[in-house]
Amino acid sequence: MTETPAVRREQSDSPLEETIGFARAVAAGDRVLVSGTMPLVDGAVRGEGSPYEQALLAFRNALAAVEPFGLGPDSVIRTRMYISHARDADDVGRAHRELFGAVRPAATMVVVAGFTDSRILVEVEIEAYRGAVG
Repeated sequence: MTETPAVRREQSDSPLEETIGFARAVAAGDRVLVSGTMPLVDGAVRGEGSPYEQALLAFRNALAAVEPFGLGPDSVIRTRMYISHARDADDVGRAHRELFGAVRPAATMVVVAGFTDSRILVEVEIEAYRGAVG
């Protein structure tokens, strides 16, 4: 993988990163972008049937991806929530509020047709700001 001084990539244990060819998180300049993150633990779907539990886990997984850069929830400036059913918006929103209510990042929630695994109800992305990078 080609690295430049201004770009740093971090991998996780997701087998999809190798299969598809992506990084879990990419720091470029003052931003850290986290790829779409699902509610997985050791490659297995967790919180099956609970959009709230899945959202919490997906966001926690995404937050773990910014930790190698020394960042946490307070650094998050944008979130994106993809849900497979509009009926789950309140539960996913509640999870988002619990984690980011004090931070108030820019946020988007979109209903999608589905995910690669039908048990998944939520996928999230986050973007974090790490201040002026020299």
